[in-house]
Amino acid sequence: MAGALFLSAPFARLDAQTTGQGVPPATREQSSPAPAQQGGPTTIRIPVNQVIVPVTVKDGAGRLVPDLRRDEFRVFEDNVEQKIASFIAEPIAISMVVLIDNDLNSRDAKQVEQSLRAIVAGLSLNDEAWVCRFDQRFHAGKGFLSDQDKLLTELKRTRLDEEPSAGPSTAAIANSPSINGHSATGDAPNMAGPNINIKGQPTKALDDAVYAAAQLLKDRDPERMRRKIIFLISDGVNGPKFNVNNYDTVLKELLRYNIAVYGIGVGSAFFERRFERLSKYAHDTGGDVYYGLKSRAMEELYARVTEEARNQYTLAYAPSGTDRGLEYHSIEVRVRRQGLTILTREGYYAGATPR
Repeated sequence: MAGALFLSAPFARLDAQTTGQGVPPATREQSSPAPAQQGGPTTIRIPVNQVIVPVTVKDGAGRLVPDLRRDEFRVFEDNVEQKIASFIAEPIAISMVVLIDNDLNSRDAKQVEQSLRAIVAGLSLNDEAWVCRFDQRFHAGKGFLSDQDKLLTELKRTRLDEEPSAGPSTAAIANSPSINGHSATGDAPNMAGPNINIKGQPTKALDDAVYAAAQLLKDRDPERMRRKIIFLISDGVNGPKFNVNNYDTVLKELLRYNIAVYGIGVGSAFFERRFERLSKYAHDTGGDVYYGLKSRAMEELYARVTEEARNQYTLAYAPSGTDRGLEYHSIEVRVRRQGLTILTREGYYAGATPR
């Protein structure tokens, strides 16, 4: 389709021959059905002592691979193979923050505005979404909505500013509990004063926005029954000087709470190679990233993202044979079938319970 760039980042291509030497073969257990592309989501309950590993598998053409069996997967933590205790290959309900760039050029902003209502079409009745915007500030919307009519109304009402707001004042940060100076549960107040615009330098706080979105999601699923994602629609521009949180801090939060980032690179992001931040967040959290130029292309990409997030394989294991005193643990997933691409998070940070 004209205006569409149906590309996903080429993350972690893992073939069957990468199973490693001196590692015993995975224990074969009874397989479960392949992921269903339609129908209601599955209810999952995984013990709190197990680490959950959502996994997307694609073929060489970028299509989802729905027919892998449990015994075709192998999971490694810190290079030590783990026994897969749970394997789910059914659709899972989604909790997501739709995080929209509020500092696009007018042409790209118009295309995004026209496309937003299509997000609802990719959601099931069990999904929920919180619509937020960001520029130098984080603008939270009205909370999580599962009623699709209300969510559609919220998306239709979303307008991207021609003159995005400047960052918060020092007084506002000091006097209010906040994330980067803004409430994590309500729209940030308007601050007096001119916009900060340094010629030739990016002036939006993308890292802080992702961090703020993670705060909205991190405790959303105490029963560990849903997929938590940030749906980031942006041109990928990030101004380091305008962020309180750096990339490593934000990534740690995302991995600790098993939150994946799915990026839609809009406008000139692809051609000007400004999407590095989007692809990096997606790669490290097990998400994905696509690029679209026009509203019609974006609408199709929204459906791809929600389909991909919902129809991941869910693996879980109780860590064994690794140093539990470490804060960070790497994760590697392999499949025995040749020529497939695996998307999963790079690791996790140990917290009160594995997530």
